[in-house]
Amino acid sequence: MLPELSFQFRDQAKETYARLREFAEQRVAPAEEVFEAQVDEGDRWQPTAIMEELKREAKARGLWNLFLPESEHGAGFTNLEYSAFAELTGYYPLLSEATNCSAPDTGNMEVFARYGTPAMQERWLKPLLAGHIRSAFCMTEPDVASSDATNIQSHIQSDGDDYVVNGTKWWSSGAGDPRCKVFIFMGKTDPSAARHLQQSMLVVPRDTPGITIKRVLKVFGYDHAPHGHAEIEFKNVRVPKVDSLLLGEGRGFEIAQGRLGPGRIHHCMRSIGVAERALDLMCRRVEQRVAFGKKLSEMGTIRQDIALSRIEIDQARLLTMRAAYMMDTVGNKQARQEIAAIKVLAPSMSLRVLDRAIQAHGGMGVCQDTFLAAAWANQRTLRLADGPDEVHIDQIARLELAKQRRS
Repeated sequence: MLPELSFQFRDQAKETYARLREFAEQRVAPAEEVFEAQVDEGDRWQPTAIMEELKREAKARGLWNLFLPESEHGAGFTNLEYSAFAELTGYYPLLSEATNCSAPDTGNMEVFARYGTPAMQERWLKPLLAGHIRSAFCMTEPDVASSDATNIQSHIQSDGDDYVVNGTKWWSSGAGDPRCKVFIFMGKTDPSAARHLQQSMLVVPRDTPGITIKRVLKVFGYDHAPHGHAEIEFKNVRVPKVDSLLLGEGRGFEIAQGRLGPGRIHHCMRSIGVAERALDLMCRRVEQRVAFGKKLSEMGTIRQDIALSRIEIDQARLLTMRAAYMMDTVGNKQARQEIAAIKVLAPSMSLRVLDRAIQAHGGMGVCQDTFLAAAWANQRTLRLADGPDEVHIDQIARLELAKQRRS
C-alpha cells in the first residue's frame, strides 16, 4: 500500500495529498480499463473521452498543475511536497495527465515559465497550463550519442530576421498526440564556440512548414498512443528570431540542465509509486495461489522477494526525498550529486521489484492482464531517459573525489 505522509509537510500539502489520493483511488483507478478500451477503439491517436473527463474533474477539484511553484503559475508546493504527489502518479499512471502533471509538458512549462518571453508565455505557457494543448521536447538525435548533449548536430542558422532549423530528432515524447502544438528544439548556433556554449533552444510551432513526423517509435512493442514518441525531420524550418529564441544564443545547454533537475525527481518518485503497486500486486497474487500443496506466500523465496522489495522501496524513497529537500534548501546545483544518485537508484530498484512481481504472476505477468509488463517497459527506458546510468555514475564519482580532495 502507498505510505501515508511521513515528513513534516505543511497543512496545505497534507490536505492536497489526501484529496489527490482520494481522486486517484475513487476515479482514476476505475478508469484504467476504460482508457485502454477507448485507445483501442478506432483511431488510437485521438484523445480519449475518459481522460478528458478526468481532467475536467481534477481541475474542478483544484488538483491541477501541482508541480510548479506559485511564482511560476503553479500550486506553490516544494519539491519535497510534490515528491509525495509524484509517487501517487506512478502508482496510478493516468493521474499525471489527469492533473496536467505529465512529461514532457511539465518540463516544457518550466522552461516557458523560467526562460520564456512574455509573448511566449502568452502564446504557449497559458494554453499548456490550461491543458488545452500539449508539447514535445526535441533534443535527442539518432545519429549521435545524445547522452552527451554537446554532441548534438542539428543546425540553427541565422538568416536575416529568421532562424533556419535543420536536423533529425527522435524520442520526442508527445509529438504523436494531435494536441501537440509546439516543440522546444535544441540545436547548434555556433559550432566554433566553447563546448557548452554552442547550443541554443528555439520554440518551433508544430505547424511550421518543413516539419515531418517520420514515424512513431515503439517502446518494447508499446506505442503509447495517443501520446507517442516520434522521430521528426526538420528541413529548412524557418522561425522568426523575435519570440522564438529562449534565453539567448549559446544558452541551450544551460536551459537543459535547469529543465532536467526537477524532472529527475518526478521520474524517480513515479518509479517508487510503480514499485509500490508491483509489490501490492505480488503480495495479493502469492496469497491467492497454491503450488505443491501450500500458498506461494508460505515459500521462502517468495518471502525473500517481498522483504527485499519493501527494503529497497523505502531506501529509494528516503534518498529521493532527501534530494528533493536539498533542492528546496540549498538549490539544484548543490544537490546535483543526490539527484544523480536517485536517477541511478530508483529506476533500477523499480525494475527489480517489477521483475519479482512478474515472476510471482507467472504467465499473467508478461501479458496485458496486469500493468506489470507495460510498467517494466516504461521503467527500463528511464535508465536511459534524462541521461543514462553511466553518465550519472561518473558524475557521482567525480563529485565524491572532489570532496575528498578538498578535505
